[in-house]
Amino acid sequence: MVVLLSLFGMICWGIAPVFAKAALKDIDPTAGLVLRTIFAASVVSGWVIISGNFSKVSSIPAGTWWLIGTEALLATLVGDLAYYAALKKGDVSLVTIIMSSSPLITILCSAVFLGEQITLMRLIGAILVIAGIILIV
Repeated sequence: MVVLLSLFGMICWGIAPVFAKAALKDIDPTAGLVLRTIFAASVVSGWVIISGNFSKVSSIPAGTWWLIGTEALLATLVGDLAYYAALKKGDVSLVTIIMSSSPLITILCSAVFLGEQITLMRLIGAILVIAGIILIV
């Protein structure tokens, strides 16, 4: 199930930038990010309320709120704003390849902060990603 969900997410993330690039043609990246965030938050909020899972949200511990908030600031605010600004100015195919190399940072941070092991296969994969980015940039 993890692989299927990951593949579904990959397909969605692969299609979404094309819509974002087209939408950002005539608007400021910050305005686009605000619109996207409001839309996504509205859909997810409605889903949580309709499914009756709001109590799960309100029972999340304070420490977890802080971690999710930090992730939101890094990914949704700062990272996505940089992504939208890059999309507006650059080719969607180049921007998405560079942005999709974020697992390189994740591998390093997960080893440092979570104690995860960097296996030989992950290291080889990371080297191949870096080589690929060098080839296209």
